[in-house]
Amino acid sequence: MCSLVSSNEIAKAKVNLCLHVTGQREDGYHLLDSLVVFADYGDELSFVENDNLRLTIEGPFGNELNNGKNNLIYKAAQMLDLELGVDINLIKNLPISSGIGGGSADAAAALRGLVNHWNLALPSDKGLALGADVPVCLSSNSQRMQGIGDILTPIEFLPKLAAILINTGDGVSTQDIFHLLKNKNNKSIGKLPLNKMDFMGSIQYLRWLRNDLQEPVNKLLPSVQIVINSLDGYGSSLSRMSGSGGTCFGLFKDFSEACKVVKKLQEKNPSWWIKPVMLG
Repeated sequence: MCSLVSSNEIAKAKVNLCLHVTGQREDGYHLLDSLVVFADYGDELSFVENDNLRLTIEGPFGNELNNGKNNLIYKAAQMLDLELGVDINLIKNLPISSGIGGGSADAAAALRGLVNHWNLALPSDKGLALGADVPVCLSSNSQRMQGIGDILTPIEFLPKLAAILINTGDGVSTQDIFHLLKNKNNKSIGKLPLNKMDFMGSIQYLRWLRNDLQEPVNKLLPSVQIVINSLDGYGSSLSRMSGSGGTCFGLFKDFSEACKVVKKLQEKNPSWWIKPVMLG
């Protein structure tokens, strides 16, 4: 069979500008209410037609992943009715288990790439069985995510936001975080703004919101608060943890300002993963 690169996909980093935990179902799944945006940076996937299904992984964080059947990309491909095999190559640019949807974004990108090239149907659950973040990562557009990740509403009131993403490399178990969460029935985001906001308007609005997982993460991962303090110290208008951690973000008025701060942070913290991005 001719082995030609058939398509490419970017698995954009997902950022939870806020994350409210609003309940827990009897089956154990937590109910969430979150404003999700995506960075202009992420993992890279390419697809080559072949007789078998095979996954290869490279990149800065590639050696931390297994390319076997437990990988979400492999599972995503198996969900589809592929008549032919495919070689999938992943360039892993995003930190592992970092609260910015790396694995879910990879699975969603695999679904997009395979569905578009082979003209297949998406799974009826939009990949929800693979993880709560997979459906929102499928479109990689700004959305409000509710329920267990199955209720998605496009949002347009936020402007593009310059940001710095930071991950220290310290891992934490999501299961442990939810176990430490004292209140699992918190207030939802409520009604969303109707009008388009400017930068300062969006900052003022987001300050009223929160990440309910940040407090329990602080008990397990002190480095999260250290990062937030560092971002605040360099002029971030809003600093917060994304998802279940431990990546944090700081919002800045423009991208050039964020890039200047990145250089200072990298000089003081050379072991940290630090990336300036635009969110939208």
